[in-house]
Amino acid sequence: MSTITKKELTDRLAQSTQVKTVAIKAIVQNLLDEIIAELAKGNRLEFRGFGVFEPREHAQRMALNPKTFERIHVPAKRIVRFKAGRVMKQKLNGQDMKTQVPVRK
Repeated sequence: MSTITKKELTDRLAQSTQVKTVAIKAIVQNLLDEIIAELAKGNRLEFRGFGVFEPREHAQRMALNPKTFERIHVPAKRIVRFKAGRVMKQKLNGQDMKTQVPVRK
């Protein structure tokens, strides 16, 4: 497994779309900024087939330091949960999209 950086992704998009890399980089960065802004507002983002980004609250709790066995207060915090969509799950598991039964709406 390898890691793909934002730069590599923008270079690929620029090459496949024949759009300048600078423009693609700005678009990708704006998309990521908007996703972060919406999650910070507490909104859920749903991209059909891709997945859902959802902010969640973790309650405050008491934890134990394993070295000193001292009790530590862990404050409440917000996290982002991502749930993969149907198309992504099928691609990851190597299933052919054409053989799948369509979902009725």
